[in-house]
Amino acid sequence: MEDKIRILIPEDQVNKRISEVADQINEDYAGKSVHLICILKGAVFFACELAKRLTVPVSLDFMSVSSYGSGTQSSGVVRIIKDLDEPLEGKEVLIVEDIIDSGRTLAYLIEILSKRGPKSICLCTLLDKPERRVKKQVTVKYTCFTIPDEFVVGYGLDYDQKYRNLPYIGVVEQ
Repeated sequence: MEDKIRILIPEDQVNKRISEVADQINEDYAGKSVHLICILKGAVFFACELAKRLTVPVSLDFMSVSSYGSGTQSSGVVRIIKDLDEPLEGKEVLIVEDIIDSGRTLAYLIEILSKRGPKSICLCTLLDKPERRVKKQVTVKYTCFTIPDEFVVGYGLDYDQKYRNLPYIGVVEQ
């Protein structure tokens, strides 16, 4: 049986907002280099689109972490599946996420990555669900969209590995 997807944020709005956030990052990091850490797999679509719009020097690395199984609820246990390839010593780090809800994963990552000597660490996310935040210390500097507490797919976000390739943000309605 096929799931029905309701469009929450159309493709043109997603693209426009990514450009606006990129402009802000370019302004904030003027005269500096920024080291993007893309959190796999979900943030790949967003990180690529964001990086294409950045005019400051950019380097890129990837991490894969998991706090979900095959369901829609976080397990609360964060595992590093793929660690960074490069050291962070002295770098201006921008963690690029697809979505932040409870904040558990990011709180854990920030704690781990802070010990690696970066000059700074900031967060950039495509989607934010602040009403679900459990870890209140997780502060997002760059947010494309604040969304309601619905399970979303598209633009890298998946439901059991499906729907990542949708060019918009949608809600699965079963």
